[in-house]
Amino acid sequence: MTSKLFGTDGVRGTANAYPMTADVAMKIGMAAGAHFTNGDHRHTVVIGKDTRLSGYMLEPALTAGFISVGMDVILVGPMPTPAVAMLTRSLRADMGVVISASHNPYEDNGIKLFGPDGFKLSDATEDEIEHLLHNGLDALRVAPAKLGKARRMEDATGRYIESVKATLPRDRRLDGLKVVVDCANGAAYKVAPQVIWELGAEVIPIGVEPDGFNINKGCGSLYPERMQQAVVSHGADIGISLDGDADRIQVCDEHGAMVDGDQLMGLIARAWKRDGKLQGDALVATVMSNLGLERFIEGEGLKMVRTKVGDRYVVECMRRDGYNLGGEQSGHIVLGGQATTGDGLMAGLEVLSELIQQGRRASEVCHVFDRVPQVLKNVRLAHRDAAKAVMDSKVVTDAIGAAEARLEASGGRLLIRQSGTEPKIRVMAEGDDKALVEELVDGLCATIQGEAAKEAA
Repeated sequence: MTSKLFGTDGVRGTANAYPMTADVAMKIGMAAGAHFTNGDHRHTVVIGKDTRLSGYMLEPALTAGFISVGMDVILVGPMPTPAVAMLTRSLRADMGVVISASHNPYEDNGIKLFGPDGFKLSDATEDEIEHLLHNGLDALRVAPAKLGKARRMEDATGRYIESVKATLPRDRRLDGLKVVVDCANGAAYKVAPQVIWELGAEVIPIGVEPDGFNINKGCGSLYPERMQQAVVSHGADIGISLDGDADRIQVCDEHGAMVDGDQLMGLIARAWKRDGKLQGDALVATVMSNLGLERFIEGEGLKMVRTKVGDRYVVECMRRDGYNLGGEQSGHIVLGGQATTGDGLMAGLEVLSELIQQGRRASEVCHVFDRVPQVLKNVRLAHRDAAKAVMDSKVVTDAIGAAEARLEASGGRLLIRQSGTEPKIRVMAEGDDKALVEELVDGLCATIQGEAAKEAA
């Protein structure tokens, strides 16, 4: 039986090892291109990437796959994931592709697919593409006269910059702000500092010297220490940190204290409610968002709708139920009506705009609720396929049941799930009793680790 290629955010793995090989990338291009070919017009795909060395291998492989099924290719080079989504719609392309492993180290890479509407594909569509990939690619090849062509788009950066700037009111400037911008040596290394500078702020850029190997290395949203230090040493008003493909954001205030995605979503929800922009009086978040955010949102007279983990599921809920704001604790924030996927730079502009609007410091503006004690730990497995056996064992299920009972009695909650991109089981608990939360998470991790060791033996 062939293992499933697509995870929670496209296809991902170690570069030049299955499934992140040139031949698999070409097959994905063929299958996806054939799926989105409908009609006699010239079909087009937009391909962007981040700054990983392996992008030089995967980009031409994907290009060859699309061309072989008759699809033209527009190459935009290193660009944020949300920029590719925007360009796919703007150019009336049939689909978009981003070559990136987001926040992972340079050794990894991934392939994310977008439909003609700029949204990530549904599970059903990914399954259809995967079926094509495994069942007769040769039949998809077109005649020589119908092969596609490839070209590079020179003004892609400028188009995205202007679309991001246009999300702020015309009279809203960032003059007087000093902002540290950490681009993770990734896809936004050019566009992010330029956008914020053009809007009037003084910019201190870091993580803007990609070399193919240093993406997310000691910088970016997963390693915010460099940003925090720069904010304090430069006397900046705020720090903004993006990840490798710039679809997520982390922020620190003028003291270098971190502000996570939950605080930012609460801030934006309150601001949009004030300005009459919040549709459905709701915020869409995932099961990972802090209980403190939920209490804050309800205190504002709004409702918080939870989905399973993954910004694609947040977006699906937003589209289905008519909401326009959602995101994840990790910093994926989706601004409906402005973007079709998480956009760290656009979310950052919303925060900077609030600093100007309120005329107060980031430490005052960005702290909108007190977090409920929450602990998240990961248990690494030998391989992803081991997760089901471990989680189905009686020892683990009994331990989970006992922990849930203790937490629920104190108003807390427990969440255990398998990572969609890595061989890990994530254990999260939260509640007002911090000592109890820590005890339960540590105990469950030890139990799961023990069962994983038995499974691997």
